[in-house]
Amino acid sequence: MKSFDETAAQAARARQDSLTKPPGSLGRLEQLAVFMAGWQGREKPQLDQVQAVVFAGNHGIVAQGVNPFPPEVTALMVQNFRNGGAAINQLCAVAGARLSVVPLHLDRPTADFTAGPAMTQTELTEALQAGADAVDPLADLLLLGEMGIGNSTVAAALAAATFGGSAEDWVGPGTGAEGDVLSRKIRAVSDGLARHMTRDTAGTLAAFGGREQAAICGAVRRARELGIPVILDGFICTAAAAVLTRDDPDALAHCLIGHESAEPGHRRLVAALGMRPVLSLDMRLGEGSGAAVALMVLRGAIACHNGMATFAEAGIG
Repeated sequence: MKSFDETAAQAARARQDSLTKPPGSLGRLEQLAVFMAGWQGREKPQLDQVQAVVFAGNHGIVAQGVNPFPPEVTALMVQNFRNGGAAINQLCAVAGARLSVVPLHLDRPTADFTAGPAMTQTELTEALQAGADAVDPLADLLLLGEMGIGNSTVAAALAAATFGGSAEDWVGPGTGAEGDVLSRKIRAVSDGLARHMTRDTAGTLAAFGGREQAAICGAVRRARELGIPVILDGFICTAAAAVLTRDDPDALAHCLIGHESAEPGHRRLVAALGMRPVLSLDMRLGEGSGAAVALMVLRGAIACHNGMATFAEAGIG
């Protein structure tokens, strides 16, 4: 596993302090530039090759009536991504990220986690490997997102299993659940937590799913091996990646959270991880959209870091 390059980070901090501005005056932008320098191992980080990956999966838990939309929507949205018609397509085009979509056996939903494990060990291993295989070793940065009807229910269960608390603490409206649908969603997560006692990453993912959540974990692990920094999207993506901390508290050190989702559980999740999202825009779409917007901020941070003149270069001081 690659580790943060403190020598490169220190060089980046020294550069920030020499640029034609008061020290610290660019605030979080300076911190983001140093973060990227340390993980890329260079004083001047670059974003020439940015990869965005959206993993898609279907979930047996939808049989519990936890979502106002049918599971067929997942495949329709995958086709929309491929046709260039979704929000993530527009945001990636503007932000300068190459988008790929990885559907994971949409014709074979995971099992209903209220009745048993969502995935077998074989299915889990396959999904983790699919995530790892999707990562481009030449990428300077990886953005991660997801799509899957029912997966905010899965995310709530993963978050509760990882950090504790009740279903009510983590369940939110997702794609618009309210009334009876929201009640069924809370009940499903409660039943799943009562059925499954998990202690590690693999056990948690196998118990609750889904394939796209496991693929996110596989991609995050692979990016760490390669020394590629990652921007996670909102609640569902963060809840998936957070399961890795069950095995390694430092598993997400190379990751940024792109935005604080309007999904209620995300703020609690961010606090549990001790991380700070780049943005807070009341977004709750998923599909990597918040990560793509955060990329635009990151590009600004690195443009200032690399392109500004130092006091010496400007003949000041």
